Amino acid sequence: QVQLVESGGGLVQPGGSLKLSCVAAGGIFRLNTIGWYRQAPGKQRELVATDTPGGSTHYADSVKGRFTISRDNAKNTVWLQMNSLEPEDTAVYYCRVEIVSGTLRYDYWGQGTQVTVSS
Repeated sequence: QVQLVESGGGLVQPGGSLKLSCVAAGGIFRLNTIGWYRQAPGKQRELVATDTPGGSTHYADSVKGRFTISRDNAKNTVWLQMNSLEPEDTAVYYCRVEIVSGTLRYDYWGQGTQVTVSS
């Protein structure tokens, strides 16, 4: 059973930085499309960034130029570097990973990590 374990959230002042990590473990597989999503209180979950195996990345307009998604396929690890954080970035952040195992594909979500941007 594959599990995703997230870390790196916390409290940061406006203008600060955080780096979120998401590690996939528990089987023989490879990472396919990866993504980060977030959900603020009272709002729907929204896409923050995605990355395909071919290197095509997509960012929400609200984070372009501030956030960077990256991966290490050998370590089954996904990151989200967040710079110039704003109070509006406060949310629970979730990683989402499509895993390929043999001929099958599976979609997994992390447990979420809280990011709070406040002075």
